[in-house]
Amino acid sequence: MIMLALIVTLSACAFVSNYSHLLNSLLTLELLSVTLYLSIAAIFSSVGSELFYLLFFLVLVVCEGVLGISLLISLAHSHGEDYFKSMNAMQC
Repeated sequence: MIMLALIVTLSACAFVSNYSHLLNSLLTLELLSVTLYLSIAAIFSSVGSELFYLLFFLVLVVCEGVLGISLLISLAHSHGEDYFKSMNAMQC
């Protein structure tokens, strides 16, 4: 459990510090989501509660990943790259 807490902390720090590229942000967000899924699964299995909530959380993680990939693709088509610092707010 301590290892999962360490991975959550490191992935949250990586998500906050890697804000220049969208792909890096999406990968660290997925690492954070999978680690939270594993920690929730460990807690639910030790308590003995229903695993339906794990399936619901997994569906939400998949939807978040698909939304992120679609935003990455539309950003790459419109701007040619996923680098946030080269974008201008007045361009939209």
